[in-house]
Amino acid sequence: MKSKWLLLVLPLFLSACGYNAIQTMDESAAASKKQIEVQLQRRADLVPNLVETVKGYAAQEATIFTAVAEARAGLAGAVRGGNVAQMATANDQMTGALGRLLAISENYPQLKSDQNFLRLQDELAGTENRIAVARTDYNNAVRDYNAYIRKFPAVLTAKVTGAKSREYFEVTNAAAAEAPKVKF
Repeated sequence: MKSKWLLLVLPLFLSACGYNAIQTMDESAAASKKQIEVQLQRRADLVPNLVETVKGYAAQEATIFTAVAEARAGLAGAVRGGNVAQMATANDQMTGALGRLLAISENYPQLKSDQNFLRLQDELAGTENRIAVARTDYNNAVRDYNAYIRKFPAVLTAKVTGAKSREYFEVTNAAAAEAPKVKF
């Protein structure tokens, strides 16, 4: 009789323990993190085209091109590594380098009207928006997951299964808090 009682109560207990919800929220946060990686990689892929377009007009600005190339390599490496803090830092460095690169365009009026430059600039602006949305989606998923694993009874399940809180994607310096802006 006790075993029948246990068979009836066990499914109810397991459904109330929150294990499935923890797994679902963890997967949601992981998927959101992948979206950040996708958008950062898209940004890194667009940058060489932007650099080549600007290079055609501003050959003497070699130090900025080197800084952008190094920032791009750092961003691509951070995306491959998957560490959220490293991706945030590399993204900040890329933002600074792109800001300097786009500022060059002010010195070259013919560049400002070049269709390739304008198209790449629009693509970059769209990517910056996508990164912001992906970062917000990730941080919301992390917030929901972290809050859930601290609530009872899920906190018990989280301790038993080893579920740990996730790290937020944070901007590491004030200058990188905004996307680079170009004024014409």
